[in-house]
Amino acid sequence: MHLDDRIFVGGGGAEYGEAQHLLLRAANRHGLIAGATGTGKTVTLQILAEGFSAMGVPVLLSDVKGDLSGLARPGDPAHELHGPFMQRATTIGIADTYRYAGFPTVFWDLYGAQGHPIRTTVTEMGPLLLSRLLELSDAQEGVLNIAFRVSDEQGLALYDLKDLRSLLIWVGENRAELSLRYGNVSPQSIGAIQRRLLVLENEGGAKLFGEPALDLSDILKCAPDGRGQVNILAADKLMGAPRLYATFLLWLLSELFETLPEVGNPDKLKLVFFFDEAHLLFEDAPKALVDKVEQVARLIRSKGVGVYFITQNPDDVPEDILGQLGNRVQHALRAFTARDRKALRAASETYRDNPDLDIETAIREVGTGEAVTSMLDQKGRPGMAQRTLIRPPCSQLGPITPAQRAQVMAASPVSGKYEAEIDRVSAHEKLTARAEQAAREAEAMEARAEEADPAVREYSAARRYSAPKVGRSTSRPLRKSRKSESLGEAMTQAVIKELSGTTGRRLVRGIIGGLFKGR
Repeated sequence: MHLDDRIFVGGGGAEYGEAQHLLLRAANRHGLIAGATGTGKTVTLQILAEGFSAMGVPVLLSDVKGDLSGLARPGDPAHELHGPFMQRATTIGIADTYRYAGFPTVFWDLYGAQGHPIRTTVTEMGPLLLSRLLELSDAQEGVLNIAFRVSDEQGLALYDLKDLRSLLIWVGENRAELSLRYGNVSPQSIGAIQRRLLVLENEGGAKLFGEPALDLSDILKCAPDGRGQVNILAADKLMGAPRLYATFLLWLLSELFETLPEVGNPDKLKLVFFFDEAHLLFEDAPKALVDKVEQVARLIRSKGVGVYFITQNPDDVPEDILGQLGNRVQHALRAFTARDRKALRAASETYRDNPDLDIETAIREVGTGEAVTSMLDQKGRPGMAQRTLIRPPCSQLGPITPAQRAQVMAASPVSGKYEAEIDRVSAHEKLTARAEQAAREAEAMEARAEEADPAVREYSAARRYSAPKVGRSTSRPLRKSRKSESLGEAMTQAVIKELSGTTGRRLVRGIIGGLFKGR
């Protein structure tokens, strides 16, 4: 359902306006799909994904309800909606070209159950997004930034959550020295971060962090026949942890921004990114984070990426970001309360006026599968609002079976690449090794001191003899000599030097450090 340079969205028929097309060269001006539950947003998302794929543009979308897996298979003539679909195709004038078809699909799942595992590292997530994910206070975020600085300076790679936990323990043990260098490091803040990490693990968030991490080239592929790969992230279970869902997709968007080169205003996009349940991205988000999202949305256009937000109401998206969304598909909004009517009026005012259409009334009255649309024209100007009958999908409407999903995954171009987790030497292993080495050196130093000084030997023997006893001792300890005291001081200094005096290679961060990974 496309021409060489545009995707057919819908239209036609006596009661509708002109046919609506999404121009491929304007697709990186982003877009919005909005409407109340059950009004047809999912089908609109599906037909746009089909259109981009057919034109050789890879797509990434989240499947919140499990319905979009049907993109992998052609529609079924035996389906109960086959008749209505054919009737709609006739109404909008595409009956001669309308055919069922499946699309090249790769399934992903953060939990690894309904798709290939998708992971990143703690280092790549960065302190700002991780603070957002953990809901940290400003003071706690400051401590987390210090931990990331230490990991850079000492070559302590942070791949998974156990690496971060071990590093936080080390930071707590050395907080006096670190506070002098970087600012206050309180044990209360460290404890709060550790508790939030525990909550994240209980939500299954630990599966997000580790290796092998996602190679972005694996979502930017086209099939051998030239069609763009449709990447579907299983998000039905992920929606149980909405902050994890929103932060993960925001991280993915930032990684695309960091990785892709500048291409200006290309005729063909490198990827189209659909962000379903977009309100979760902005709910309770600090202004600094919203500003960064706005900045990335504005700049990522030149990387050849289009971003489309799907939400129930346009006012779920901040005004500065909403103004950047040039292509609009507005399904019905219900106006039962004063707030609903205000939102409906505000939504209608974002469209270019059409003298032949009462936009506010149309948004309230369009039925399921209908929408008020406005697409950018060849000069990048918003088209007049039109009442549009959305075209029927070519792929299967509704989910595929688990057996069919397994079959698609087995034939996937990344099958077997991400399934086995890798645990490389990183912060946890290095800090554990340091502690063990320091303990061995302390024992060796004590043994040498025992050999050189009878008093130390006598004291050590008495300590070893009394160590297994349980209960309060009534015997007085032997008086330690000055040499024994010096030994204790030397051991302490040796441990501190070993644990805090190492330097190493700095971890490399990309240019996104100035946006999302600023420390």
